[in-house]
Amino acid sequence: MFHEINLSRRNFLGTAPMIVAAAQLGTVASAEMWLAGGGGLEPLALATTWLNTQPLTAAALRGKVVLVEFWTYSCINWRRQLPYVRAWAEKYKDHGLVVIGVHTPEFSFEHNVDNVRWASKEMRVAFPIAIDDDYAIWRGFSNEYWPALYFADTKGKIRHSVFGEGEYQRSEEVIQKLLAEAGDGGSRNELISVDPSGPEAAADWNDLKSGENYLGYKRAENFASGVAAPDKRRVYSPPSRLRLNEWALSGNWTIGKEAIVLNEPNSHIAYCFHARDLHLVMGPSKPGASVQFRVLIDGRPPEVAHGADVDEKGNGTVIEQRMYQLIRQPAPIVDRRFEIEFLGSGVEAFSFTFG
Repeated sequence: MFHEINLSRRNFLGTAPMIVAAAQLGTVASAEMWLAGGGGLEPLALATTWLNTQPLTAAALRGKVVLVEFWTYSCINWRRQLPYVRAWAEKYKDHGLVVIGVHTPEFSFEHNVDNVRWASKEMRVAFPIAIDDDYAIWRGFSNEYWPALYFADTKGKIRHSVFGEGEYQRSEEVIQKLLAEAGDGGSRNELISVDPSGPEAAADWNDLKSGENYLGYKRAENFASGVAAPDKRRVYSPPSRLRLNEWALSGNWTIGKEAIVLNEPNSHIAYCFHARDLHLVMGPSKPGASVQFRVLIDGRPPEVAHGADVDEKGNGTVIEQRMYQLIRQPAPIVDRRFEIEFLGSGVEAFSFTFG
């Protein structure tokens, strides 16, 4: 098991008991074993549909160096990797590199191809996208992570892989090596330089003491508003004090398996966190709806600590089903109490992530 904060592992199967059970049935194999067995690009034929391109197959990709990236659009770890993959795709497209993003959804709303189409445009994912709604490509690669990178040579053989964020210099060196093997000497030059901003900026790893936390009862941890009532409407109250990485509800909510659902306006979520950035994956319960919200940090408007999706007074609006950056605070980074109040009902909230 990798350390979640350092590698930012996001395992599709969820809990450890589920992983063990699946492995006993032979449905899970490590990506390392798959690589050692000479894994290739054949699983790409199992995509449910494609965006930004006609369908691509292993045979059609022969003669090209291929970079396959597994992603899901609400994942903060993928968002922070994206600037590098985007830059590689642009820099090496005329040298024989094809970048393919395999979108394997984590949350139910990410199965909606219109949401993926919107996200890819909004987040400037212009390279080919294989939609993997059935997890067939994921299983075909024996993949276990968001994000994950697989590097294939011109014969379609996977030669290298990277799981989680980081190793960007090494990854680009692998691309250059594979292109050089293919006869493109011009690809060996200086490495890319990126200056990402907003949610794409690198995490402040030195001050990160809060890890991802899901809000649905299937995977939630550190809930501090008493005993949850699964799948039932209930009025919750927060404790007078939250310890680090505890979270609480106030108002009328339904705690579902995957998400919590707001039933009445003026209800809150509170979270005690220690990180530069705080994000919340959420969206309206009904497509096309919008709900205004207001955030506080230590009981006050965020001012200079506001994230990309709120103003200095903490005001924002839930419109799409996606990840919202709510806090980006300057130093010093210490334990803070975050609160979000929704001024209307009909919001689903899925998970907190930090950076």
